[in-house]
Amino acid sequence: MLPSGTVRGWAPHIDQRKTNHSGMEFLYPGFLWALLAVAIPVIIHLFHFRRFKRVYFTNVRFLREVKEETSARQRLRNLLVLAMRILAVAALVLAFAQPVIPLGKKLLKGQKAVSIFIDNSFSMSAMSSEVPLVELARRKAREIISAYAPDDRFQILTQDFEGRHQRLVSREEALSLLDEIELTPVVHTLDQVLLRQQQVLERAPVPNRIAWVLSDFQASIVPDELQPPDTAVRFEFVPLQAVQEQNVAIDSAWFESPVQMLDQTNLLFVRLHNYGNEAAENVRLSLRYQGEQKPVGTIAIPARGTVTDTIPLTIRETGWHDAVLEITDFPVQFDDQYFVTFYVEEQVDVLVVTDGAPNPYLTAALEGLPYFKTDVRPAGNLDYSRFPDYELIIVQEVRQISSGLAFALSEYVKNGGNLLMFPSPTAELSSWNAFLKQVRGGRLKAWEEGQWSCSYINTDEFVFRDVYENRSAPLKLPSVNGRFTLQRGPNEESLLRFRDGAPCLVKYTFEAGRTYLYAAPLDERYGNLVRQAEVFVPLLYKAAISSGAQERLAWTIGRDQYVEFPNTIKDDDLAWKIRGQGVEFIPEQRIVGARLIIGVRDYLKKAGIYELVDEEGSLIAKLAFNYDRTESDLTLTKTEALKSRFGNWAAIVEAWARADFSAIAGAEARGIRLWKWFVLLALLALLVEQLLLRFWKV
Repeated sequence: MLPSGTVRGWAPHIDQRKTNHSGMEFLYPGFLWALLAVAIPVIIHLFHFRRFKRVYFTNVRFLREVKEETSARQRLRNLLVLAMRILAVAALVLAFAQPVIPLGKKLLKGQKAVSIFIDNSFSMSAMSSEVPLVELARRKAREIISAYAPDDRFQILTQDFEGRHQRLVSREEALSLLDEIELTPVVHTLDQVLLRQQQVLERAPVPNRIAWVLSDFQASIVPDELQPPDTAVRFEFVPLQAVQEQNVAIDSAWFESPVQMLDQTNLLFVRLHNYGNEAAENVRLSLRYQGEQKPVGTIAIPARGTVTDTIPLTIRETGWHDAVLEITDFPVQFDDQYFVTFYVEEQVDVLVVTDGAPNPYLTAALEGLPYFKTDVRPAGNLDYSRFPDYELIIVQEVRQISSGLAFALSEYVKNGGNLLMFPSPTAELSSWNAFLKQVRGGRLKAWEEGQWSCSYINTDEFVFRDVYENRSAPLKLPSVNGRFTLQRGPNEESLLRFRDGAPCLVKYTFEAGRTYLYAAPLDERYGNLVRQAEVFVPLLYKAAISSGAQERLAWTIGRDQYVEFPNTIKDDDLAWKIRGQGVEFIPEQRIVGARLIIGVRDYLKKAGIYELVDEEGSLIAKLAFNYDRTESDLTLTKTEALKSRFGNWAAIVEAWARADFSAIAGAEARGIRLWKWFVLLALLALLVEQLLLRFWKV
């Protein structure tokens, strides 16, 4: 029989380990001595019902018959009255001893420390049958708290892991903390949550410790392997299930070119992800840029699939820009916006390093490119510290690459620079090959005289991609009158090849940067590349704006605690501030080489556009922060999976919306309490006694 207030039918949904009853126990067994009080009704029976009574009768003939019948009926009634009195006394004594049927291995007697984790991550905004899951979790937490004694202590823990949640509080304070819970972008895995609960509970000087976990148990936060905690803490998992697991998110965005150019069409790519098991039709995508909302179109996304769309963006101004990509998707909406920022340079700086005069065709080609500014320096007179200021460095027929120049160039490439190299026909191969080794390139073999023509151009690589309207149309490709044979290196990609299959122009990828190496000198005495404008000009232009280290358009709250970008401020004593979305703070900041590193840690809670400003409020940079997309996948760990994986050390309690958790939690903590039923039994016994005495006449 269940105690009053218990939801009928909840017990089968608890792990079987919890339902192996170990027999009835008593919270206050000392009261059982009062069972000696059953002797009182026995004594009353012996000395009261055995007294002689005077019986009047009219006919002596019926004396024996009346005497025998009256004696039998009186004896039966008296025995029943005695039984009811004994039952009433025994039931009252047992009620005061408070019998319970424990649901666990042992009954939790004494004060308790209770930790309740409420998952307030974004996935908990999904709807249950009535309310969002986070609200359902808050309701169940209140019911759990009400099930425990007033002197028990509680921890309210959320995904935020706030310092004020790392202690035990009273019932009233715990209920107050529940009212303050809001959705958060922070996500911790299940093992991290259990460890945090353990740490707080094990410090509590109480005999009983219980940890409740109210979560949707999203698959992304449940580790594949979770060892049973080595602790005396009793764990109760309450999986909360959404009505449906459908969600579409803006996954990421990036520009085709790492360098955005003025007055030209810059292609912005956006990837949409459908995390649901059904196809998403007519997903509306829009772009908010420079104060205008521009509809992009509608997109169909297959179930569990992704779609990448392109948005042409024409930029009219230099400096910092910000934009917001948006879709409409209900009910999970935290991932329906994606914020981006980018910087448009006033010009593209190019450095030409040479032993002699710059090639006139090279100078003319660079001057003909809009926004390009060329700086020519001799190889023996270079300021290596300025290398990071250039988008492209061209090494034109330098005979020897000194160790200092080799180191500076390798660091430049490593940090995302673009390097285009044309060797001298009299190049000192040992110095060139030593440098190429530093950038993980191939090797130059001995110079060869002869004539070779190119027959292949790689139009799939960035440099020549989308340059020619008709890829199948014949192009005038360059030819050479002498060449270096290029031995293949790691991370190599051929852009031009000779008819014999030997590489003519190759690209080496090293860390964040790229090195382009041509097999012949630039001088037209050794080839006609400078006269092949349809190849030479795109090579210069696209090489300058390509990079493996594209400046990031956005950062992720909670995941990226440090923001790194090029440093344009040389004063180390400035104290920069970050402001936006209602907050302003001085972040951790340091300059490492040519990079400015800003520490944001846990200061940022809201996605949006933030500004990095100096002490006078002048803008240094714009930063876009988005919520972590880990929560976008609403795939949950089902209840049966939780039971099979964790049921040997944790109770799995199903929580439908109308379940009374005050009864469930009370039964889990104290077992099934029977004292009320014994009180009712005592009252029933006394009622039966009165009925026997009143209506059974003898």
